[in-house]
Amino acid sequence: MLNKKLLIQNALVVNEGKSFKGSVLIENDIIIDIFDSDEKNFYSIDNIDIIDGSNKVLIPGIIDDQVHFREPGLSYKADIYTESKAAIAGGITSYMEMPNTNPQTTSQTELEKKYKLASEKSLANYSFYLGATNTNIDELLKTNLNNVCGIKVFMGSSTGNMLVDDINTLTDIFSKSKALIAVHCEDESIIKSNTIKYKQIYGEDVPIEMHPKIRSEEACYSSSKFAVELAKKYNTRLHILHLSTSKELELFSNKLPVEEKRITAEVCVHHLWFDENDYKKHKTKIKWNPAVKSSNDRKKLFEALKNNTLDVIATDHAPHTEDEKNNTYFKAPSGGPLVQHSLVAMLEFYHKGEISLEQIVEKMSHAPAKMFSIKNRGFIRKNYKADLVLLDLDSKWEVNKKNILYKCNWSPFEAYLFKSKVLYTIVNGNIVYNKGVFFEQNKGERLIFDRD
Repeated sequence: MLNKKLLIQNALVVNEGKSFKGSVLIENDIIIDIFDSDEKNFYSIDNIDIIDGSNKVLIPGIIDDQVHFREPGLSYKADIYTESKAAIAGGITSYMEMPNTNPQTTSQTELEKKYKLASEKSLANYSFYLGATNTNIDELLKTNLNNVCGIKVFMGSSTGNMLVDDINTLTDIFSKSKALIAVHCEDESIIKSNTIKYKQIYGEDVPIEMHPKIRSEEACYSSSKFAVELAKKYNTRLHILHLSTSKELELFSNKLPVEEKRITAEVCVHHLWFDENDYKKHKTKIKWNPAVKSSNDRKKLFEALKNNTLDVIATDHAPHTEDEKNNTYFKAPSGGPLVQHSLVAMLEFYHKGEISLEQIVEKMSHAPAKMFSIKNRGFIRKNYKADLVLLDLDSKWEVNKKNILYKCNWSPFEAYLFKSKVLYTIVNGNIVYNKGVFFEQNKGERLIFDRD
């Protein structure tokens, strides 16, 4: 049987801080050659498929280190198949999924059940976090560092109520775990105090505009500071998820490359895109934990992303049904869908001159691969897995119910006119998305990590 070969020709290749007009040759699931277009105009190889990348942009597949795909147990909102399909359409070729499902992924047994589900259903590559509780330290310490992305600790309650608030448990986790620990940081006592305060003013009809006052800067900073202190004390590999305030930035450094940092931090697309002025229009559709905060916070987060204080861009994709979201403040759950639109949203900032293509690729592809030590992914390199995305930066399209792929069938970007479009998504050398058409016979693979 002949090997399968694919050539992407004459694209603008954006990779490792450089852009050049070039071509990429794939054999089966591996990149076997990368060359300038002037160097070779064609490959005289039998059994080869060719994609013309002229006037298009080729980047490594996006790696999203924080998603909630809701399976098992909450699949009326979303599931691994539907959300991985939406991710593929958005240029995300690998994702890391969170443990607040039903049952919660807090044991090695439940973790492996999720991996089995993904092997049968996921169109993108995948990894799953093992969730911490106040009582499962023994399960956490069994984690295989080479085939599990990390441990998730909710140091602030969110959807799923997996709050870890016992100081002895947190000390055990931070002192004993060799795995990367990813944390949701919001101080629960401060949130409860703020909730009481605003209920005294508004009763049960608290306006959504109070969300960043209840889940406040102080709540975020207090929890993040505590996590950083623990990590420094025990030399823990700590990753703080979805930073939302400018004040928290003082806890992090840009003095080391991401692969050498012991403490890293992430920003999500919605905290770069929205601010508190958007609550009036979008209401609970943009209710996230941590909350979207001030325009100054948004500005400072963007600056910190570009100066390498913040290391990666993720989505925190967390779907709920539209009926659930269209509710009063306390009844509407936090979270929203983003994987289909995260890359094109970041490309809007490129079109405005606020970030370069090279920086987008660094923060959405290279940095996650380096930070998690993902084996042979996240770059356009010879002998690396062929996870690639071909973009048209001049193809406008409007987000609407007909083209939204999330199972929940809504988006905070509805009616927005994006300037860029994902044309092709290639996973492990297979074209899985081609201009709106999916090829689903090949499923994604479990991510492997190069860790000592």
